Amino acid sequence: MSISSYAQKRNVIDQVAWIVGDEPILLSDIEKQRLYYESQGEKFDLDARCVISEKIAIQKLFLNQAKIDSIQPNETAIIQDVNRWIEQTINQIGSQEKLEEYLGRSLSQIREERRKIVREEYTVQAVQRKLVSDIKLSPSEVTRFYESIEKDSLPFIPTTIETQIITVEPRIAPKEIDDIKSKLREYSEQISSGSRDFSIIARLYSQDQATALYGGEMGFVSKAELEPEFAHVAFGLGDTKKVSRIVKTAKGYHIMQLIEKRGDRINLRHIMLKPEVSDENTRRAEAQLDSITNLIRKDSLSFEIAANYFSYDEDTRNSNGLMVNTSEKSSFYGTSKFEMADLPREVSTHIAKLKEGEISSPFIMKDKNNNTVVAVVKLKRRIEGHRANITEDYQIIKDIVLQKKRAEVIDKWIKQKQKETFVKISPDFQQCQFNYPGWIKQ
Repeated sequence: MSISSYAQKRNVIDQVAWIVGDEPILLSDIEKQRLYYESQGEKFDLDARCVISEKIAIQKLFLNQAKIDSIQPNETAIIQDVNRWIEQTINQIGSQEKLEEYLGRSLSQIREERRKIVREEYTVQAVQRKLVSDIKLSPSEVTRFYESIEKDSLPFIPTTIETQIITVEPRIAPKEIDDIKSKLREYSEQISSGSRDFSIIARLYSQDQATALYGGEMGFVSKAELEPEFAHVAFGLGDTKKVSRIVKTAKGYHIMQLIEKRGDRINLRHIMLKPEVSDENTRRAEAQLDSITNLIRKDSLSFEIAANYFSYDEDTRNSNGLMVNTSEKSSFYGTSKFEMADLPREVSTHIAKLKEGEISSPFIMKDKNNNTVVAVVKLKRRIEGHRANITEDYQIIKDIVLQKKRAEVIDKWIKQKQKETFVKISPDFQQCQFNYPGWIKQ
């Protein structure tokens, strides 16, 4: 189909700029992307329309491949990403009203547009991961790269630390749990009787911030993406009008309602409530952990044994309390090294005051499930900032080589897809200087 025949069906702002395969790229798509980038403070050295339209065109190539390979992104992660983006953007711009005025749309429209953008980004990333999944590196390849490169071109590694942690979960009073269950039963009865809508109750009362704004809707997920006890009940639902029994997970207590099943994936809405921890039980947990740390300081007990026997934190309990970096934006993701900014705020506050081998006093923090726990931390090791070397930073140098090889594979794939895919570009864009000149076929 020609660009003109697409454009005849659109308003002026929706004129077609590109066609990639059978997918149009509209001027309005390019403009929306430009506004989103600007709202994040991103600037373009070259013509923004040229840069953004090529980014969208490349994305279309990957999205088409996703259809061929039946690749579906994680909807829960998408919702969480959108919520974070909206919160951060409102904080940067100043208010919800200013954001709506700047983008010329209501918050619900902005949310849906952003959801579409993020879904496509996640889909592209999934396709790229599949393309590079077979790339392997041998230690000799890493060594050859290190020996051949100018050492001054290697990254400077900031000061990092390794830390151990012990956490204790304060006891929750049985009455508090009974009250939570009573509320959920009340909500369930109201929904079942038709006096209140599930999604409205979720928006008003659910303590799962990632889904509450969507009326508790989680998006399509597989069993593997859910906690086992939650998945067991969720995938047992068959009636979209019924409400599940109360389910306890590490995050809280839930009721749920089926929306739709598609093969091995399910979409449902849920309401989560979390029991509160009393000040008295928090103080008791602090006293318990204080007694444990006193034994450690007197050398009557090692930190490692204490972590194995007493720590509530399942992620570190079996590794002598050693914390692992779970910040995906960090260069040290998946390792035991942290920059201070990678640590939970409460942990970094106490670690900053310690010398190697010292243990903090007990403090209160939130764990990965947003539950209140009492913790102590030990500074195991501090590594001062330095230029990356293969002895201390083998994994970082390996990642550099791996990223280089991955980029080469993806670059080659894009160039090949350019040759195989029908592309038509409006004359207004044919003078652009693209990163991939193969868009305009001679």
